[in-house]
Order: sequence, then C-alpha cells, then structure tokens
Amino acid sequence: MDQLSAMRVFVRVVETGNFTRAAATLNMPKTTVTNLVQSLEAHLRTTLLNRTTRKVMVTTDGALYYERAMQLLSEIDELDGSMSNSQAQPSGRLRVEMAGAFADLLVIPNLCDFHKRYPQIRLDIGVGDRLVDYIAENVDCALRGGTPTDQSLIARKVGEIGMNAYAAPLYVRNFGSPERPKDLEEEHFCVGYLNAQSGRVMPMTFRREDEEIEIQPRYVVSVNDSRTYVNAAISGMGVIQSPRFMVKDKVEKGELVEVLSDWHCESLPLYIVYPQTRHLSNKVRVFVDWLAKLVQNLKVEESREQMRKAS
Repeated sequence: MDQLSAMRVFVRVVETGNFTRAAATLNMPKTTVTNLVQSLEAHLRTTLLNRTTRKVMVTTDGALYYERAMQLLSEIDELDGSMSNSQAQPSGRLRVEMAGAFADLLVIPNLCDFHKRYPQIRLDIGVGDRLVDYIAENVDCALRGGTPTDQSLIARKVGEIGMNAYAAPLYVRNFGSPERPKDLEEEHFCVGYLNAQSGRVMPMTFRREDEEIEIQPRYVVSVNDSRTYVNAAISGMGVIQSPRFMVKDKVEKGELVEVLSDWHCESLPLYIVYPQTRHLSNKVRVFVDWLAKLVQNLKVEESREQMRKAS
C-alpha cells in the first residue's frame, strides 16, 4: 500500500462526503478509492469511516487522523513547493481565517480574479472573529484588523483602512448626536466590540489636530462579530467606529449617519498573521500580495470618494 496516496484519498473522501465524489475529483475508479481506504484502516487497525448506503460518517479515530493527515499533507505540499522552480504556479489547499465583513465585502467579491491568477490554489475560508488554534485547526494564515498582540505569530501588515463613527438615525432622534468623544463615556451609548483575545470591550480613539482621546465606550450590548456590530448600530443600540467600506451601502441607504465628523478616527491596520512554526509558502505569499493590492485599491477609492465629498 502506498500510504501517502491512501492518506490523500481518505482526506478527499472526508471532504467530499462519499466515495463516488472523491473518486470523481481524484479521477480514480471508485473501487481503487475504496480499496485504498480499506487498506489504510487495516494498516492502522482501526475504523476511520462508517459507511451507509447514503453517506459516509467519520469515526472519532477518523476525525483525529484526518486533522493530523491534513497537517502532514500540507507540510509535504509546502516542502515540494519550496523545492520546485520559483516560477512554478502555486498550488494546493490554503486555509484562511477572517472576519465576516472582510470575507463578504472585500475578499469574496474579488475572488474570481484570484482564481484566474492562481487556478491551482483551493481556498478554504473560515469566517468569524475568534481565537484560532493554527496548528490544531491546520490554518495557514488569518486576516486580522488591528495590531496583533500574540507574540507566537508572525504578522505582515497589508495596509490600512479608513474609519469613522456612525449611528442610526433612530438613535440620533432618541438621544441626539454626540458633540465630543467624551460624550460616549458619559451621556451616550455605544455598541461594544469584544476583543477575541482579552474578552474585553475595545476602546475607541479619536484625534483632532494635536489632541488625541481614548475613551472606554459606555454600552448596553457588546458583540464579537463585525457584521453583528454594524447591525446592532442600525437597530439603534448606539454609536460604532467602523471601517468606511463596511458601512458604505448602509450610509447610502440612510440606515447609518456619520457622527463626530470633526474628529478623526484612527485608521484600522490590517495584518496577515501565521504561526512561527510555518514558513511563508508560495501559496500564502501570493495570497498576501494579492490581498495587499486589494486593500491598496480600496484606500485609493476611499480617497477619491473623500475628495468628491469635499469638492
């Protein structure tokens, strides 16, 4: 038995959910796929998959083997890629984590362009603002807003995006518009945003000329997801600081209005982070470069929009 081939076949069966689809994607006869998985189970002396007439279920041992196999196969692919010609087309599975708003509004709308450039890369995108165990979950990298604090990760800055303070017209009608940042600690309410690492509500920073103020927002609700954060503001729960691209359509529809417009909100830095135990493979490198270009284009569009408003 070719154990490496059997391992790849087993992984594909788990990912596709049955032997027929796995055989089709691997361009193998179904009998070959079945025999390889059975040989692997015999070699390991355990059952990896429970088969029924309709679907395949992964056993407890199978789930553990799948995670370790994915990690090993990823490292083999990375090693092969590092030994190949630098001009070779990057290929393989790329697992990326990012917040839902980044996925929905920045990455997914432009993903056809990435696929056209790198057709041999298969992207698995995990969506959510959460702590990630990069090794256990076999995550290659993550897109994160804000300066990373985890010293176990390598961080590469891919750009910055503009921020403003917003509230719903409903909130403004009920409570008025804040006149100064300190109002958000004393008289007004905000929607709190929970830091995934500390579990605490993140502060808000405002600047005007040489004056800088950091406030701890007064809130009645806090969340840990960017889309929920915006939706809570739309419902009238308080003031938020948000990247402009995330709420552009909400502002155009009248669901949100800018507040504290005479104060400057600090730009949000964007980083790609990945564990120190992993080298920056070709597939990660091209994704980072592509993403940095996206952020740069977004910043140019925002600058043009600001100039149009000022004129």
